[in-house]
Amino acid sequence: MLGYHVPDPDEAMLVSGAKSKDNAPFKVIIGRGAWAVPLFRKVSYLSLAMFEAEIKERCVTKQAIQLDVRAVIAFKVANDTQSIVNAAQRFLSEQEREMSVLTGRIFSGHLRSIVGSMTVEEIIRERQKLADEVLVASKVEMSNIGLWVDSFQIQSIDDGNLGYINALAAPHNAAVQRDAQIAQAQAAQRAAEAEQESLRRQAEYQRETAILKAQYQRDIDKANAEAAQAGPLAEAIAMQEVLTAQAEQARKEAQLREQQLQAEVVKPAQAEADRVRILAEAEADRTRIQAEAAASNNRIALDQLLIEQLPEIVKQASNGLANANLTVLNGPDGVGELVNGMVGQGLTVFNSLQKALSNNEADNAS
Repeated sequence: MLGYHVPDPDEAMLVSGAKSKDNAPFKVIIGRGAWAVPLFRKVSYLSLAMFEAEIKERCVTKQAIQLDVRAVIAFKVANDTQSIVNAAQRFLSEQEREMSVLTGRIFSGHLRSIVGSMTVEEIIRERQKLADEVLVASKVEMSNIGLWVDSFQIQSIDDGNLGYINALAAPHNAAVQRDAQIAQAQAAQRAAEAEQESLRRQAEYQRETAILKAQYQRDIDKANAEAAQAGPLAEAIAMQEVLTAQAEQARKEAQLREQQLQAEVVKPAQAEADRVRILAEAEADRTRIQAEAAASNNRIALDQLLIEQLPEIVKQASNGLANANLTVLNGPDGVGELVNGMVGQGLTVFNSLQKALSNNEADNAS
């Protein structure tokens, strides 16, 4: 818009041609726009951005040793109105170059002065102290020209190949190297110890593994041996059981054969012998009875008939015993007792009949 001006955020707008309230040579406007009547007002701009100046100065220390010092300064125009007015009156025509040159000169002077009051050892050991003293000494002058210093950093300090700084650093370097060698030796020793411990653990692990493998192999061999013996042992046990069963069966078959022989051969033979013996005894008894009857002269027809029939009765009884399916409890003695019992019973019957006949004859006589 015609006559209306707005500065950038990092700029201060200067409007001249009118009387300001604080008797300043121009009006300062920051962060807002303003009207400026053309031809009657002039508008200029002053940068409030950050600037940088680098210095390299040869300084002489308290020991008369020359040092080349390099430093960097970061600065800008201060934000207050008075500082802007002071800076604009000095640097508005060529702001960046003129501010950098003047700032470098101010800091170089204070740097030479402060370095001259210190030894090389102090400068090397207390570099930040040197930077702080130079910054404090320069702030008043910088403020007078409207500038504000943000930082002052010393980048390098060099003695120009005199070797003084290197000599100062030699003990420290030696100590550092010594400490580094010691640390390296200790690290190597720890590494060797760790390696030895690792090897020992590996050997111990291998030994334990070998023992376990041997134990496992022994158990496997034992199991295989037992498995190999189990078959023949089971076969031998089975064969023993078969032989025992066969022996038991042979014994039972022998007993059965013995019983069969007893039933088929021995018992019939004994029965035949008993029959022959009974017949012989019956024949003897018949002969004896006949003799007694002849002597007594009192035999009757019935008596004679009984005597004659007695051997036949006994013979029939003997034949019946020979053909009978008997269970003999006492062997041959049992058969003899049974036959003798039957013959005895026959004789008892005969004696009873004979006694009855005698009684009848007595009754008849009376």
